[in-house]
Amino acid sequence: MAIKIRLKRFGRKKQPVYRVVIANSSEARNGQSIEVVGTYDPTKVEVQFEVKRERIDYWLSVGAKPTETVYRLLSKVGVVPKIERKSSLAGVARKDRKKDD
Repeated sequence: MAIKIRLKRFGRKKQPVYRVVIANSSEARNGQSIEVVGTYDPTKVEVQFEVKRERIDYWLSVGAKPTETVYRLLSKVGVVPKIERKSSLAGVARKDRKKDD
């Protein structure tokens, strides 16, 4: 049984609001969750992201894995270290890139 830290969608059509939840990875996106540990509202002018840091630290210590989106959000508030992502084509001229046809 793998535990994930992920987003659970709420809100109306085209106005999403998310809860950051701890859930079993086999559950549906909006299915049953173990615990609600925060909220995320991307529709505001200033994006609102609030988490219970102590609970996030606890769940990370017992082996819960955040999804990519949650990891990115947590790194912005300093809960987890930021991962630098670099394109495999960085520094390669467009004309020299190989076509995948």
